[in-house]
Amino acid sequence: MWWLIALGGLGIIGVLTSIVEFGMFAIGALAAAIAAMLGLDLIGQCVVFSVISIAMLIFVRPIAIKQLQGGPRTRTGIDALTGRTAVVLERVDENGGRIKLAGEVWSARSMDVTRVFEPGEKVDVAEIDGATAVVI
Repeated sequence: MWWLIALGGLGIIGVLTSIVEFGMFAIGALAAAIAAMLGLDLIGQCVVFSVISIAMLIFVRPIAIKQLQGGPRTRTGIDALTGRTAVVLERVDENGGRIKLAGEVWSARSMDVTRVFEPGEKVDVAEIDGATAVVI
């Protein structure tokens, strides 16, 4: 019965705090409760709790942490435009111009003040500054 109480307490703490280790200890408590139902003595139950909890920490925790942190993030919005290639529609210099980027017409300016891009040239978007693409 105590293992089930520990299971509930650890599970609730794990959910409320989003700390994955509490969930792993809760699974260890569940395993110890099953061991108690099978008739193991207190020392055996504690061994089962310890072994299962440690195994979860060693093998499952790294996977859980990796999933929580997320893999490669999908870039959206203006972040997704940085690094893309665009086509110059109107002459682009340090003062301005127009490009076609991701199917849309954007105002643009050259990052290098000495560089001028003529219509039809391909440029790379270095950054987005407000509503203006800074190109190289």
